[in-house]
Amino acid sequence: MTFEQDFKDALANIPDKEKDKLILRLLKKDIILAKRLQYELLSEESVEDKRQQLQEILDKKIESAIKHFKSPGYLSMDVRYMSGMITEHVKITKDKFGDIWLNLYMLTKLVPNLEEQLAYFSRRQGEKFYIPALARVFKILMAIVKLHEDDQYEFRENLQILGNSIGDNDHFMMTAMHHGLDVNWLTQNNIPEDIVDIHKEIKNNGFLKLS
Repeated sequence: MTFEQDFKDALANIPDKEKDKLILRLLKKDIILAKRLQYELLSEESVEDKRQQLQEILDKKIESAIKHFKSPGYLSMDVRYMSGMITEHVKITKDKFGDIWLNLYMLTKLVPNLEEQLAYFSRRQGEKFYIPALARVFKILMAIVKLHEDDQYEFRENLQILGNSIGDNDHFMMTAMHHGLDVNWLTQNNIPEDIVDIHKEIKNNGFLKLS
C-alpha cells in the first residue's frame, strides 16, 4: 500500500505526544509489528540466538507430538501449530534462512520417528499428513534453490534424512510420487532449477491438495 505525499506530510506534522499515542494505539492492534520493533530496537540477541531458542522450543513440541501421536490428522494440526511459531519468528526477525532451516528440521525430526505409527493407517488416512507435508517440502525446496550455493550446502544432510525417511514409508513414498515429488531431489541434493515452474504445474493439475 502506498501513501500520498500530502498524507505523509500531515503525519510528520502531528505533535510528538499525539504521534506517540497514535503509534502505541496502532501497535496494540498489530502484535507482530510490536514484537518486531521491540526486537529491532531493544533486543541484544542475534537472529541466530533467536533461531536457536525457537529450535529448542520446537524440540519439546516435537517430542510431545511423537509421544502423544493419535492420527495423521492430529499430527498435521501439530505441524501447522509449529509452523505458525516459525512464521511468527520470521516476521519478527526477517530470518529467511531460519524459515527454511526450522521447517526442514521439524520434518526431519517427525517423519523418521513416526514411521511405525503412521504405518498403522491406510494410505488414504495417512494423506491427511502426507499431502500437507509434501506441500511443505516443495515450499522448502523452492526457497533453498534461491539461495547461494554455499548456503544451500547447509541443508544437504537434513534433506537426505527426510528423503530417506519418506522412501522408508511405502504410503508416504507412493503419495510423494503421485503428487510429483521426486525423492531423489532430496537424497541426491539435486533440486531442479525450475522447481518453481514444476510446482506451479503440479498445483495447476490439482495435486498437493486434500480431497
